[in-house]
Amino acid sequence: MKTEWPDSNQFWRDKVVVVTGGAGFLGSFVVEKLQARGARDIIVPLIEDYDLRCIPDIQRLLSEAHSRLKTQDSKLIVIHLAANVGGIGANRARPAEFFYDNLMMGVQLMHESWKAGVSKFVAIGTICAYPKFVPIPFREADLWAGYPEETNAPYGLAKKMMLVQSQAYREQYGFNSIFLLPVNLYGPRDNFDLESSHVIPALIRKCLEAKAHRDQEIVVWGDGSPTREFLYVEDAAEGILLAAERYNTSDPVNLGSAFEISIKDLVETIARLNGFNGQIAWDPTKPNGQPRRKLDISQAMNRFGFISQTPFERGLRRTIDWYRSTLHDGHLVSNTRSFHSP
Repeated sequence: MKTEWPDSNQFWRDKVVVVTGGAGFLGSFVVEKLQARGARDIIVPLIEDYDLRCIPDIQRLLSEAHSRLKTQDSKLIVIHLAANVGGIGANRARPAEFFYDNLMMGVQLMHESWKAGVSKFVAIGTICAYPKFVPIPFREADLWAGYPEETNAPYGLAKKMMLVQSQAYREQYGFNSIFLLPVNLYGPRDNFDLESSHVIPALIRKCLEAKAHRDQEIVVWGDGSPTREFLYVEDAAEGILLAAERYNTSDPVNLGSAFEISIKDLVETIARLNGFNGQIAWDPTKPNGQPRRKLDISQAMNRFGFISQTPFERGLRRTIDWYRSTLHDGHLVSNTRSFHSP
């Protein structure tokens, strides 16, 4: 029997929506999709104005959001995307920051949202919350089957606490919150800073710079054997909004694409698309990270009708084209923030 979903435009019409991290990578696409759905009152708190690690700032944000509710039937929704994130190198260098910042932002924001009468809280977790060794594909039921991969465990566990909180607050208070687990994201507007970026933007930048400088090789961490699943950022934004509209339990749900690729094949694909013909030198003294990442995405389809739409190579081409458009005389002109979307 076909599921009857609520109309997206109608759902958002009477909502005030707070999107933390809405000025960042993933958040900017969520905001655009909200606008396209007819959301009329979207609040994007900037780090310059609100430090989400600080309770008074959170309370001020929620108070200002409540003041914009126009009728008794209007509702406030919080979509929490803000995070302090980075690749393996950044996680190894600053594990305490990744743990503290993400834990404080998530736990305090959800608690204050419950106190303030927020009608729905959408919490965005991370695939880093999964155990290092878990059957493939990752199923939500296996989230507690072991300890996460060591290089990003502090970040993954900090985000995972929002799942525990969501379930506890629903049980005791009846608070409507949901918890989503997106796989590695990529796409235009990503962070291309080599000190903090994830694997795809880092490789795109390395290949383009090596080609521009006529370098004969690029160096890549690890041995190329791990596999990853990637989700195009616009697809992730769509999945988050479908869940916000249609899903109302605290069971965790994966968001992914069902496409798995080895790091070796990923590097070769990005080199080809960038026209880099030099050698790829692997540095096995650097960590590989988790051996495999591939999600079971059946729950996202069953519970709120989400299926990713963007083929991987098409998404890569769009990402490369966007990054090239930001370059001037070989230099990146866009700015990066300390806190950006995961």
